[in-house]
Amino acid sequence: MMNISDKIQILRHDKEWSQDELAEKLNVSRQSVSKWESGKALPDSEKVLAMAKLFDVSTDFLLKDEQEPVFVDDEQEKQPESQAADAPTENTEKKKHKLSGKKIVAIVVAACIVIAAITPLFFGGYSAFLSKISEDPVQYPYVLVHGLGGWGPESQIDQTSPYWGSSTGNLAEYLNSEGYSVSVASVGPFSSTWDRTCELYAELTGTKVDYGEAHSKEHGHERYGREYTAENALVQNWGGKTKRGQRIKINVIGHSFGGETVRLLASLMAYGDEAEKAATGDETSGLFTGGKADWINSVTTLCSPHNGSTLFYVVDQGKLVNTVLGLVYAASGVARSAQIGDFYDFRLEQFGMSGASTESQAESIINTVFSEGTDNAAYDLSPDGAQELNKKIKLVDNIYYFSYSYLTTETSALTGKQIPKSSTLPVLIIPATLMGRYSTNTKTDFKIDETWLPNDGLVNVVSARYPIGDEYQEYDAENIVKGKWNVMPTLPGDHGTVIGMNVGAEETHNFYDTLFKMIDSQPRDKKYYIF
Repeated sequence: MMNISDKIQILRHDKEWSQDELAEKLNVSRQSVSKWESGKALPDSEKVLAMAKLFDVSTDFLLKDEQEPVFVDDEQEKQPESQAADAPTENTEKKKHKLSGKKIVAIVVAACIVIAAITPLFFGGYSAFLSKISEDPVQYPYVLVHGLGGWGPESQIDQTSPYWGSSTGNLAEYLNSEGYSVSVASVGPFSSTWDRTCELYAELTGTKVDYGEAHSKEHGHERYGREYTAENALVQNWGGKTKRGQRIKINVIGHSFGGETVRLLASLMAYGDEAEKAATGDETSGLFTGGKADWINSVTTLCSPHNGSTLFYVVDQGKLVNTVLGLVYAASGVARSAQIGDFYDFRLEQFGMSGASTESQAESIINTVFSEGTDNAAYDLSPDGAQELNKKIKLVDNIYYFSYSYLTTETSALTGKQIPKSSTLPVLIIPATLMGRYSTNTKTDFKIDETWLPNDGLVNVVSARYPIGDEYQEYDAENIVKGKWNVMPTLPGDHGTVIGMNVGAEETHNFYDTLFKMIDSQPRDKKYYIF
């Protein structure tokens, strides 16, 4: 009989989990799992239900014993105990030649597989059979997440001036035409990393935005935001499985502040958030429950301020807001005299704020958000705020991480500081100059030195490479690893180059073609079920 103990052990091995890993997923001790598998104890009904969900099997399968072939020597079975005791040598010899039921099952299964494999060769079905077993694995979709001040398809501005692609045209449309599956997210342009991540999760899953009970109370805003429908989810059946058992994962790519958003998404999906689980129990959003480490294949960040930006030290808040809005207008190609409310979505409903009509109204709204507490983009993008954010974000062992940095400054022969190159986007020249001079922090205790001078006009190169404290390695095409940062060589260009600003379409398209091919070529760590 194959009982629940055997089944738990077999299913755990099939998932390639250790007893510790299964115990963590079930919120029990490793000793409990060990006792279940050894038959010394039985799991309660709650844990049986949980395991059925984890292993994607029915509770009946786990609970009902199943027969296995048992091969016993009939003569030995009839033999009296006294006679058996008199012939220990004979019994020992028989045991050597006797196969256990499990071994017989394994042999039979192997034989069936061999027969199934060679039968088509004799009956003319080889081509169909080969096609069946060599079917390509499921394609992992790509999701693009914009940065500070950015926008997605929900803003009218994206129809004429897409954030992803800018003057080179709609990047997502190009990539989809090349056979990739690419979606573009829309999250709060000035909201905190946490709020943006909650919005991204809702859009991905087609659910209502849930900022979390604990977080919302702490920061004084509404718990719920916009609602999406399952039919309009960015990725259909994300986290589900195909008939062959393949997990539908995604590749997330974040530009600028979008990098912190996708990092936090990956961390929360894997580990959850204890404060939110404690606050809402069974009503906790799936984003905060954890246990979804295998829903994301890769995380790629482009010009992302993992350790913050010194721009937040060298300009006051008013100038910072003006610079960001200047970038919005520059990227959109819209004159600054235009009514920003006609084409731009601020997405600040959780704070009870609606859109703005004029640029001055927009500045007022953004300054209000930036001035109140720490639940906003300005705090998260400062080196001090980024340091706090990094404590909450953990790397996930089975995810590929890639980071790209850009450099638009060079060393001045006169001052030894960094100055912007002539090719720098005009709106970034002043920020690049100021950041290129700031090598000593006079604002806070966060340590800054000359390694922070090179920048892309908004983000320091040292900050875009990898988060301080995270494991990393310089990019090695022959040894791309999971669970740590693969840091790509720094490329020439400014903060907008990688999204198609101030650069040609061919260069932009080639970058993403190369990136996607590299990610798609990486080995997958799960086997695929053929039959």
